[in-house]
Amino acid sequence: MNLKRNTFKHLFFDLDHTLWDFERCSEETLEELYDIHRVDLLSKGSASKDHFIAAFRKINAELWSHYNESRITKETIRDRRFPMMFELLNIPAAVCPANLGKEYLERCPKKPYLIPDTIEALEHLQNKYYLHILTNGFADVQSTKMRYSNIFHYFNSVVTSECTGHKKPSKEIFEFAMKQAGAAADQSAMIGDNLNTDIVGANNAGMFSVYYNPDAVEHNEYVGAEIISLKELIELF
Repeated sequence: MNLKRNTFKHLFFDLDHTLWDFERCSEETLEELYDIHRVDLLSKGSASKDHFIAAFRKINAELWSHYNESRITKETIRDRRFPMMFELLNIPAAVCPANLGKEYLERCPKKPYLIPDTIEALEHLQNKYYLHILTNGFADVQSTKMRYSNIFHYFNSVVTSECTGHKKPSKEIFEFAMKQAGAAADQSAMIGDNLNTDIVGANNAGMFSVYYNPDAVEHNEYVGAEIISLKELIELF
């Protein structure tokens, strides 16, 4: 797609799954926690490391979906995901190590892994645009992720759902982010991996939407542009 590049001044990015490699960072953290608590886990059930990780992914995805729909709170995610995961593994939730959730939050945001081509894309784009983060993630961990992965300095602003009282895809959070950045909608593009929270939200706010779809998942949603690699942003913008 041949964009009129001079019309854009501000690029807004989702963080998890778009720039910060949540799956890799989370998996490495879960492997570490499994090894730390291996004796307890195997004495209470038959959870292998693969089952442990798969159960977390399932429960965490479900809880985040509910959070994005404003059905649960931040505290519910943090307090319930490991007990729920144990229940899914047929291990009594009561034997879940008390500090497992805290240990996960202490380790995972400090993992430095990024989606391939993140740095190359940001290095190129920072010379032409104001770059911003717009995320439903929690403020206390998102800044940690960005600092430990060494991308914090690329961004002019970071807006989270907590600081606005609204979550993507709500139009209000996009308007808040643009107002804070001093950006007009027709000068702004949103890049993200979630069709609903990132793309539908950006479309409704009048922003140009770029869908990062590395698995080339078929869909019927309108997108301004679609990419399978962040390197494509260099050509797109």
